[in-house]
Amino acid sequence: MSEAQPFNKPEEEVEVSTLTDREHEIILYNDDVNTFEHVIECLVAICDHNALQAEQCAYLVHYSGKCAVKSGSLEDLVPRCSALLEEGLSAEVI
Repeated sequence: MSEAQPFNKPEEEVEVSTLTDREHEIILYNDDVNTFEHVIECLVAICDHNALQAEQCAYLVHYSGKCAVKSGSLEDLVPRCSALLEEGLSAEVI
């Protein structure tokens, strides 16, 4: 009586796609220095927000401590974040 050989299936090649252009975000943090007006003006000028969107983000930052104010590629966000920092706001790209 011969011992049965286990049935081996050839390994299948599976294509795995990766995200090469992952979305990043600028996170704006609350501080006790900047006025609502200044934050709103910066978001309009630097992040291309309309006045209502900028005001809503300013309130979210004030009451929640932080808010994602812009998403996109690193190439787009890093200069915008630098401009926010130059205006005295607290922000980072994640």
